[in-house]
Amino acid sequence: MDSEELFARRAASFGSVAADYTRHRPGYPVEAIEWAIGDRDRVLDLAAGTGKLTESLLELGLEVTAVEPDPAMRAEFTRLFPDVPALDGTAEEIPLRDASVEAVVIGQAYHWFDPARALPEIVRVLRPGGVLAALWNHDDLTVPWVAGLEKLTTTTVGELPRQPRGVPEHPQLKPPEQVQVHHSQRRTVESMIATLRTQSHISQAPEEEREAVLNQVRSYLQTHSETSEGEFERPLITTVIRAFRR
Repeated sequence: MDSEELFARRAASFGSVAADYTRHRPGYPVEAIEWAIGDRDRVLDLAAGTGKLTESLLELGLEVTAVEPDPAMRAEFTRLFPDVPALDGTAEEIPLRDASVEAVVIGQAYHWFDPARALPEIVRVLRPGGVLAALWNHDDLTVPWVAGLEKLTTTTVGELPRQPRGVPEHPQLKPPEQVQVHHSQRRTVESMIATLRTQSHISQAPEEEREAVLNQVRSYLQTHSETSEGEFERPLITTVIRAFRR
């Protein structure tokens, strides 16, 4: 399997674990979202998945429209948020009219886009003065036990860069800005393993390799004082990159 085929397979892998994605992926801290969009009200959650980001947007009282290409993810989204429009579409073909939203937010998905096609579409649906904001949750590797866990989760599928590289320049976008917000997720050994199962470099690995990796993870977590008994805090960082439309 060549790299493009593998990339496409990984990008399309999340629908098969939609319910687990809802249960086990972390949400986004409110302060990260508030920094991302400011006082804007009409928001597009692009590549919305099962609505991990939409949940926080709704808590802030914002008007949300979701766009998600995967039918299984979209069905889970609609089950959770029946009153939020959830449209079939992609970042490269957004089914909204020109200048129809004040913010486009992207949670854990910008790295799957084709920027050459997606950025013009995002700019098209943004109003002047609107904002594009991409958010990523990633493990805080400055914590020793987290760094040790990271080393155990490598598979032959490979891993996408965990640190976002930013959004490419576009003439209608101002230079991007970035912040990081620290937070955490309550986990147990088994729920941490369930979270890892939703990650594409693990879910798309050969079954024998995947189970061997997860068994190593289980043993590792069961033998560390920080994680061995009951619930523990998984240290996370949300990186937010925003760029305003001129």
